[in-house]
Amino acid sequence: MANTSSAKKMVRKIERRTAVNKTRRSRVRTFLRQVEEAIASGDLAKAQAALKAAQPELHRAVGKGVFHKNTAARKLSRLSGRVKALAS
Repeated sequence: MANTSSAKKMVRKIERRTAVNKTRRSRVRTFLRQVEEAIASGDLAKAQAALKAAQPELHRAVGKGVFHKNTAARKLSRLSGRVKALAS
């Protein structure tokens, strides 16, 4: 348990930051799931639109420090490849 006042303050800060990051991560996962569902349904236009909406969300999460930039790049690359394969 935190003893000093600064340690207690850090605990409060970490709790707030964790809650914010949790919502950001959840939001990104929602956008990624929408792309996955569009790919599974086979709807190319819907998949492309969902991917276009998911890209800025992932980049925003990287900017906020929720995801590593390589993780976001990997996810976008794999999803865009699957959307591209759906077109052919």
